[in-house]
Amino acid sequence: MDAPPDHVDRLALSGEPAGLEQALIGVRPRVARMVALRLDLRLRGRLDASDVLQEAFIEVHARIGEWRARNDLPFFIWVRFLVGQKLAQLHRRHLGTEARDVRREVALALGGSPAASSVTLASALVSGGLSPSGVAMRAEQEARLAAALDDLRPIDREVLAMRHFEGLSNAEVATALGLEPATASKRYLRALTRLQELVRPRSGR
Repeated sequence: MDAPPDHVDRLALSGEPAGLEQALIGVRPRVARMVALRLDLRLRGRLDASDVLQEAFIEVHARIGEWRARNDLPFFIWVRFLVGQKLAQLHRRHLGTEARDVRREVALALGGSPAASSVTLASALVSGGLSPSGVAMRAEQEARLAAALDDLRPIDREVLAMRHFEGLSNAEVATALGLEPATASKRYLRALTRLQELVRPRSGR
């Protein structure tokens, strides 16, 4: 179970090394979900979420004084931002110029982390209980969902990924993306509606 944000913030603000460690333990499952969703498929087998978090948490320890002095973001959102930056650095380190594409740059500008792959999102949707019994049918459904997700606006796809797959609250999404909460909520509902429209079977054919 994810630790309550207020409790995590108090631990991180305590100034005690043990408090920071407990705060990181509290947010680890949440940022691990983010990494698993956004790790480039070409790096699977070379890197996993633990590798990314290990490097990112070293930076958290080095920069915790900055966060405590400013205290303008919830601890989880700040850690998520640093983890996203570290993931982007690892993409560039291992993939070079191949890591740079329009959607990833848009996502970095929005939330500080690489974009969630439409293929990964589609697979998560199907694995989440929508999977048909046949492998061929499942592959067809994943392809249709991936195409539909590609058709969404980048920011709407990010909101959908953060809310539906990472489990962020509407307020956390708004903070991470610099949106008003009402705007984040509208974008999430719009993305869900649009996705349903795109994957709905067409009649009259």
